[in-house]
Amino acid sequence: MNHITVIGLGAGDLNQLPLGVYKKLTAATKLYVRTAEHPVLEELSAEGVTYESFDHIYEAHDRFEEVYADITEKLVQLAETEPVLYAVPGHPLVAEQTVQNLLSLEKEGKITLTIEGGQSFLDPLFTAAGFDPVDGFQLLDGTALESESVKPDQHVIIGQVYDSMTASDVKLELMNKYPDEHLVKVITAAGSAAEEIREVKLYELDHGMALSNLTSVYVPPLEKEEDFYGEFSKLKEIIKILRSPVGCPWDREQTHESLKRYLIEETYEFLEAVDRGDIDEMIDELGDVLLQVMLHAQIGEDDGYFDIRDVIQGVSAKMVRRHPHVFADAEAETAEDVTDAWQEIKNEEKGGAPSRLLEHAGSGLPALIHAYEIQKKAAKAGFDWDDHSDAWDKFEEEWQEFQEEVANGDKQASLREFGDVLFALVNVSRFHGIFPEEALMMANQKFISRFQFVEDRVNESGKPFQAFSLGELDEFWKQAKKHGL
Repeated sequence: MNHITVIGLGAGDLNQLPLGVYKKLTAATKLYVRTAEHPVLEELSAEGVTYESFDHIYEAHDRFEEVYADITEKLVQLAETEPVLYAVPGHPLVAEQTVQNLLSLEKEGKITLTIEGGQSFLDPLFTAAGFDPVDGFQLLDGTALESESVKPDQHVIIGQVYDSMTASDVKLELMNKYPDEHLVKVITAAGSAAEEIREVKLYELDHGMALSNLTSVYVPPLEKEEDFYGEFSKLKEIIKILRSPVGCPWDREQTHESLKRYLIEETYEFLEAVDRGDIDEMIDELGDVLLQVMLHAQIGEDDGYFDIRDVIQGVSAKMVRRHPHVFADAEAETAEDVTDAWQEIKNEEKGGAPSRLLEHAGSGLPALIHAYEIQKKAAKAGFDWDDHSDAWDKFEEEWQEFQEEVANGDKQASLREFGDVLFALVNVSRFHGIFPEEALMMANQKFISRFQFVEDRVNESGKPFQAFSLGELDEFWKQAKKHGL
């Protein structure tokens, strides 16, 4: 007992069925089929073959995973009392999740399994689509398609595109990788007398055509180089060429040290785009940041120390390791819980010995952010004012000391005291929940906008800046404020 034999019904009609499979089906006293929607079963019914299908299970669930799990469970229950003959479309080992489920149970020792015959739908599909599989192809499931798994440089066959909803989902995923007007073939009952092939533009994939469980979609590879620009592998290739002997002299000369300033500049330009809420500019500037990352990774590869895969592998492992509340069984209810756990994990990664509290607080950051991070770390350890009024008092004290040094004419002392003033102001901003870097960036942008308004008024007059008094320019400035700039 507990034995299940799985047999394939092939990809088309009865004429394509191997003789041995045909004899086993016609001799069966009890036959179970995943779905009755298959040409072979229609013809076998006419010859008096009876069977029981699991089509009703599809109506009981919202997700295919649940359907296949339910069918698997029922097959196992049936096998407890007698051997089971189970028939599936195509070949049992091609795009058949219920068979994969059964194979897993066989490995666990819960059933014994025999897989027999059945022509895969792939052979006639290769002919219908008109390509040589040796060139490389992908076989993907239309009911669980994700665009990230699609390789547009290969031939792609997407099976189980059996209704308009699935076709619509497939279309939307493919449009993340291919142009909307990319030509695809919708192939039904490949290799049978009822074979139907329709070539349509990708955006038309779900536009009123007859689909069934014998329908697959063939997507030919992209050919234009610019169509690959959205692929990570293409970006890596471009950067490698730029750094190669036949590439760009400037890119070849760069080092980690020479590129430091550009990474900082591009990061700040992205932050400015965020402040302006300019989506197109954010895309452009974030691309410039990515370019810097790719250049550093290529330099690492050229020098033989690391490559972009090491970078990605490292950050992926770190994210999983430092988020046990997401990827493991730890719990974190608040953002503060996450921050505490993050620091504990960092300490464990360094051998369990906590580093000095301010050792790496904001190191490498611009001075304003560095001050903010230093104060935040110190405050977390309990070294902080009890009330925001104390922070204001400290600012007043530092401001007074700065004014005294300015009056004394001591430039070096004035420099130190002004630094204390800024540090104290950062402390005030922190007490009021204000990120000082963001506040200053907004102030900079506001000044630029208002100054440009003043500049436009001056240019409209046809006179130079020097022709206007400060009072007149200030009037333009007030107008800019009234205009909401």
